[in-house]
Amino acid sequence: MIALLLALLADPPAPPGSIDGLPIGRLAPQALPAQGCAAYLFTTGTTRTLAAMATAEPGAIRLVLDGAVTDYPRVTPGATANFGFAPTSEYRLGDVTITLDMAVISGSALTDGALISSATLRIDRGAKDGIVLPLGGLIGCAKK
Repeated sequence: MIALLLALLADPPAPPGSIDGLPIGRLAPQALPAQGCAAYLFTTGTTRTLAAMATAEPGAIRLVLDGAVTDYPRVTPGATANFGFAPTSEYRLGDVTITLDMAVISGSALTDGALISSATLRIDRGAKDGIVLPLGGLIGCAKK
């Protein structure tokens, strides 16, 4: 009981750090989905870190924007090629629109996934500034 009270009184966890001074922050490590595939997208600039994770189904992208971890639902139809990801996908929640463009390379060297050789994450935040971030990464899929 005392431990629970002490935990409640402790300082709240610090928000994820900013990536290169941008309003997008580092995303904590993410697990593979229980089914389907997920794209793990890493920054390629000065700071190399996990910036976003997109799931093929139900079709969402998770990222840290202005210190808050948020899942943005996909608003464009899904694709069956490229492990459930289209070359371009759009996600939206409120006045935030996220566009993800990515090139997927599959090969015999990777099992249950693929390489994302290049990707661009564009974030439009209504009346606020827009962000364009180059990325790279991997697609991982749950075992069938």
